[in-house]
Parts: sequence; C-alpha cells; structure tokens
Amino acid sequence: MRRSDPLLEHRTAHIRPWLLLLFLVIPPVSAASRDRAFYQSFLQGGIAEIDVANLALQKSSNAMVKEFAAMMIKDHSAANERVKALAAATKTPLPSSANVAERAIEAKLTSLGARTFDQFYIRSQINAHEQLLDLVSTEASSGKDAHAQAFAQEILPTVQSHLKLIRVLAASEGV
Repeated sequence: MRRSDPLLEHRTAHIRPWLLLLFLVIPPVSAASRDRAFYQSFLQGGIAEIDVANLALQKSSNAMVKEFAAMMIKDHSAANERVKALAAATKTPLPSSANVAERAIEAKLTSLGARTFDQFYIRSQINAHEQLLDLVSTEASSGKDAHAQAFAQEILPTVQSHLKLIRVLAASEGV
C-alpha cells in the first residue's frame, strides 16, 4: 500500500480546486475545430508559399529556383481556392495573410542578396513542406470532416512531390 506524503498533500491542496475549474471551463478540442484549424493553417501556409515564391521570381538568378517558385504559385493558388470553397461550405473563418513566423521568413528573404537568398529560400521551402506534409498527413489519416479529409488525401501526393523536388534542388545547389 502506497502512503501519501503529507507535505506534498499540503503543498498541492490549494491547486486542486483550480485544476477542477480548469477542466470544467476549457472544453476539449472537438473534431470540427481540428478540421477548421487544418483549413486555416493550410491557407496561411499557402499564402506564405505564394508570397515567397513571388519574391523568388524577382530576386533569384537561378533558373531552377525560379521554376520551382512558379510551380509553387500555380499549385498553391489552386489549392488555396479549393480550401476557401471547402471552408465556406462549413462557414469556417479563414485568415487573409500568412502567420507571423511565415511573414518573418518573407522579411528575412527580402533583405538577402541573390546567392544567399537562393540558399535561404531552398532551406525555408524544405522546412515549410515538411510542416505541410505533417499537417496534410494528419488530416488525411484522422480528419473528421469528410471533405477536409478527402482534400488532404488528394493533395498529399502533390505535397510529397514538392518536398522531393525541393530536396533535389537543395542537393544540386549544395544547400
């Protein structure tokens, strides 16, 4: 039989009512809110992808970087439009800009010269697509909204392809 520590009991006694209140006040995350978060995160990432890809078209002198950026604009613009339509059907509010971290990356890219820009852009694209792959894979495997899950399952091969292409580009550029 395990005996409780009276000193520990005394020290934590004042916390228990607050923990109970916390569990009563904060509702569990619902499946619907996770699907809404998927739409919102996906769109914010897509907006960021388009913004930095446009910057790459302006600043890069590397034809392969520019080709990848053009593909990002095309693919992410189409995906963003689909997410907007899906989210509208569920009355999910959507952001109109990238998140703070993504805007910080764009600001950093804006300040860089051509060679450094290409290296940082490539690294940031690997990171962005790894995060996107996690987001899409999770929704594809465990999403509760059938439309969000179907979209994630459909877009998953494209995200995997983008990640593979940017990794190949990184290897060819020594990044």
